[in-house]
Amino acid sequence: MANAKETGLIAKKAEEVKANTAEVTATTAKAKNLTFSAFVNTPAVQKAIMNTLQDSARAKTFSSSLISAVTVNPDLRTCDPASVVSAALLGESLGLSPSPQLGNYYIVPFNAKAKVNNQGEVVAPARRVGTFQIGWKGYYQLAMRCGEYKKIAAEPVKEGELISWNPLTEEIVLNPITDPLKRESAKTIGYYAYFELLNGFRKEMYWSKEKMEQHAMRYSQGYRAKKGYTFWEKDFDGMGIKTMYRQLISKYGVMSIEMQKAFTSDMTANTSLDGSASAEYVDSDDVFEVEAVEVE
Repeated sequence: MANAKETGLIAKKAEEVKANTAEVTATTAKAKNLTFSAFVNTPAVQKAIMNTLQDSARAKTFSSSLISAVTVNPDLRTCDPASVVSAALLGESLGLSPSPQLGNYYIVPFNAKAKVNNQGEVVAPARRVGTFQIGWKGYYQLAMRCGEYKKIAAEPVKEGELISWNPLTEEIVLNPITDPLKRESAKTIGYYAYFELLNGFRKEMYWSKEKMEQHAMRYSQGYRAKKGYTFWEKDFDGMGIKTMYRQLISKYGVMSIEMQKAFTSDMTANTSLDGSASAEYVDSDDVFEVEAVEVE
């Protein structure tokens, strides 16, 4: 049991979190009257950024870079500002690069629909939020960084490469096309992923193109809408590779704390900068996908 001193410290910390939460909430409520730059530079938001980064110089660089990025991105300027800052802070805390050229993660605007309770009352209005979306390269980086993987890879399987696949033993025989140009132009028929740990444990997985299509239709309302702007429609193979990493690692792999955080935070929006609210999974048939935010 905690002694009186420990109990007092816990109570004090709870009061500090409560006060910080109220301050950030009040700032967010006034955000519609503020520019994104003014919002980021409010004491409450700067305090939340500092609490996450724990370094004044890093916090200053992060703030100025994020402001510059959002200033030139009209789509993100229409989002709830707290959700944009929260998504960028999440990527920063995971040590992932925000560069769209690297594709570690993206901040994507979503139109979140209004929430209605059982009595038909609107408990949260419709709004536009910035969601955190990790790319397949982000999953690869986090896996290799944990220090348990000797090898890990995921690739599309091309027509003519699949010799056999046993769904019970999960044993697969492939005959890869060795010519890079010929392989690039060949039709994709499925997706393959495998890893080998330093202790010698190895696991592999195969999904057909049809199974991946069913997965996309089930989990992405935007893809079902077929309006041409989702990542699934822009780069189906890239999303297929990401899905294979998620499936393989979450079921059979070693997951670091960072990896677990990335898995639970993918495709979510959070308007709480101090961790007082859980991230909300957002998927909508009215989604706008854009380039990642540069905050480096």
